[in-house]
Amino acid sequence: MCPMPHALPARATRAWWLEEALALPEFAGEPCPPLVGDVTTDVVIVGGGYTGMWTAYHLKEREPDLNVVLLEQDICGGGPSGRNGGFVNGWWSGLPEWITRFGETDAIELCMAASRSVEAIGAFCTRHDVDAWWTPNGELCVASSPAQEGRWRGTLEAAERMGIDEFAELSPDEVRKVCDSPVFGGGMFAREVATVQPARLARGLRRVLLERGVRIYEGTHVRRFSHGPPVIAVTPNGAVRAAHGVIAVNAWAMNWKRFRRTVAVRGSYIVLTAPAPEKLEALGWTGGEAIRDMRPSLHYLRTTPDGRIAFGCAGMQPGVSRRIGARFAYDTRFIGAAIDDLHRMFPSFADVPIDAGWGGPIDVAGTYLPFFGSLQSGTVHYGLGFTGNGVAPCHLGGQILASLALGSDDGFSRLALVAREPMRFPPEPLLSVGMLVVNEAIRRRDDAEDLGRRPNPVVDLVARIPRMLGYNLGPR
Repeated sequence: MCPMPHALPARATRAWWLEEALALPEFAGEPCPPLVGDVTTDVVIVGGGYTGMWTAYHLKEREPDLNVVLLEQDICGGGPSGRNGGFVNGWWSGLPEWITRFGETDAIELCMAASRSVEAIGAFCTRHDVDAWWTPNGELCVASSPAQEGRWRGTLEAAERMGIDEFAELSPDEVRKVCDSPVFGGGMFAREVATVQPARLARGLRRVLLERGVRIYEGTHVRRFSHGPPVIAVTPNGAVRAAHGVIAVNAWAMNWKRFRRTVAVRGSYIVLTAPAPEKLEALGWTGGEAIRDMRPSLHYLRTTPDGRIAFGCAGMQPGVSRRIGARFAYDTRFIGAAIDDLHRMFPSFADVPIDAGWGGPIDVAGTYLPFFGSLQSGTVHYGLGFTGNGVAPCHLGGQILASLALGSDDGFSRLALVAREPMRFPPEPLLSVGMLVVNEAIRRRDDAEDLGRRPNPVVDLVARIPRMLGYNLGPR
């Protein structure tokens, strides 16, 4: 769908979530200067997003005296953890896919583990007095065009067959009682989903780690990384020597040779309206429910306590993305498309100013699920490939990585996502060019269906290529 002319929000240095959090002393916190000199520790973690910080948190939960160092090239929460939509959900909606891939027992175990992380994040916020706008009011999965009707039925049937009471199917009238968008049809309600202010959660987690003695060095780029033993992380002005290392770098894993063909990168973009609580009241959308539609290049949307809509579009790719450049943070084409899609769903918001727009990279795995494991040395462990759904799974990932770093043979280290070789993408230049062509085709097909048009047959064929090759890059 081509964006119509309209005023775009100014390019900001940070996502609105992070700007809002950093304006408050309890989330800004004391600065953590870059590493200068050489230090020794038990575990060194590369990456100060959710995965790296939850790993540090669970390590200290299990062994309070453990010495942990965390290295972050920006500030903690400066990457995807401070830019995402703030959806705290697990993996139940992909149950049919996981059963096919892992079998019923492992699929159920995975989904239950992720579900427990949803609850645990709320408990963390309460325990540590982190006001992250925790709102556990569920998620509406909705058809935003006739072509999407019924796409949730496979999930409902699998859940019913397995005795999982997580979902409820809703008629169009029932959907509109939750949110009265003129384009919404039927849908499915998922109970165990919450929303948070993602940057507040990240910065609150940072504060707790500092209180527990984790040494955090921000503004510290890792130039070289030796797998050991011992593990050695070399930075511009120092080095860290450790018994174990954890790689938790999200989309930046594309720069690590070991992960070049197991992680691809695409973008996601969010626009945020000015407060308009009276318009939300008119829509009936006052319960704080998260909403997503059933497009493969999905829209995800939620409200804020002061009456804004945050509206996100996934599956975007700003050019042949062989590096993470500035267009991932802000791209006028995709910000404009997000505004148009917002106004299509909510015409009553057409006169409400757009206060902010931003984007960020996503680390895409071939299965739509993250993967975890250890390098051959046995001293370096990794967790990557969250594919845009990381808030709760990163909490679980922290538990998995803590188990691997401590050598624990437990339920976390035995989950189906651990120690399996991840799916490999084609080599470059096929990967970058192929992702660009396929993502564009998927989005064009979805846009045509939103307008009630039949997709171009060639575009439709290209959009189906990942599924034909066995990849699962997003919702069906």
